[in-house]
Amino acid sequence: MDLDHSHPAISDLAARARRRIPRFVWDYLDSATGSESTLRRNREMLDSVRLVPSILHGEIAPDLSTQLLGREWSRPFGIAPVGMSGLMWPDAERILAGMAGATNIPYCLSTVATRTPEEVGPHVAEAGWFQLYPPRDREILTDMLRRARSAGFRTLVLTVDVPVASRRERQRKGGLTHPPRLTPRIMAQTAIRPAWALGTLRHGMPRLRFMESYRSHRGPLPSTQHIGYLLRTSPDRDYLARLRDAWKGPLVVKGVLRADDAAALVGAGVDAVWVSNHAGRQFDAAPSTIEVLAAIRAAVPAGFPVIFDSGVESGLDILRAFALGADFVMLGRAFHYGLAAFGRRGAAHVVHILTEDLKANMGQLGIARPEEARHVPLIGPVARAP
Repeated sequence: MDLDHSHPAISDLAARARRRIPRFVWDYLDSATGSESTLRRNREMLDSVRLVPSILHGEIAPDLSTQLLGREWSRPFGIAPVGMSGLMWPDAERILAGMAGATNIPYCLSTVATRTPEEVGPHVAEAGWFQLYPPRDREILTDMLRRARSAGFRTLVLTVDVPVASRRERQRKGGLTHPPRLTPRIMAQTAIRPAWALGTLRHGMPRLRFMESYRSHRGPLPSTQHIGYLLRTSPDRDYLARLRDAWKGPLVVKGVLRADDAAALVGAGVDAVWVSNHAGRQFDAAPSTIEVLAAIRAAVPAGFPVIFDSGVESGLDILRAFALGADFVMLGRAFHYGLAAFGRRGAAHVVHILTEDLKANMGQLGIARPEEARHVPLIGPVARAP
């Protein structure tokens, strides 16, 4: 099958993924929280950013190489952390890590992945980032950082937008528990998805192996939450200062939506801010990330890295983010749609889709590098900061 003709867009991969994975898995991957208005807002506001094409530039030779956090990447995008990634497709973490390492794009492993840093690190080469849900216990924090660093992860991403668990109503109604229980309902959904079922049988039921290694610290837990909620805390500025002292590599803070917070983080010594609303999964009254991006860009020094996610579905969306001030873009759902649709081949196809869409739209805009989108005229409700 020629995927470039049968599935030329990420939406095509999502449609096939929905037919290939059990309903409870799809509801986990595709859902947000509340009425899911933030999820929709991300898409609507990205669509509202209109870039004005330019003419008579001759042939454009696109260069997608991008500098970020002290190294050059082959593309201006990477793979965002997704909790329970191996639930979406068996062995997802190691598949995506291997592809990222081979492609030279960053892969960010979640604290609540189904594989440990030790299992994933050897596959990701030098492209590994580790996303931290901050544990409240200092000994656990020290050990987590040690294990991530020893496994080869050099960039630490502190997620700060999950101070409490969100409700995620569609996910709850889907029947997923932690760990997954084989109820009659779940078994019936699994039985009609043989590729997912056989892969899961081969690799084992998805479990939060990294978090479970700290099992002695657990207490009573509702079935709709996982062990991560017991171990994590809502960090404050003192916690960030301790983390900055403990981690000797690049430190990124993820979940930033306010310009004043971004400015304070620069002063706290972090190496990049990550503009994210957790793809609508945490707070249903949040603004779309593209709405706040320009103000955050203006609040941090020139050259200070700003990473962007939430709602991105195409190379054009990546250019929209660059036009408003992003230096790099991360995607989570898109790569899991690809995995669920066609396995390893589907994840690689996501890279191909984004790459070719970037090149096509850069040609329309008359630019050779993604960051040149910052000088393209904009029309729409979202504007650059003055």
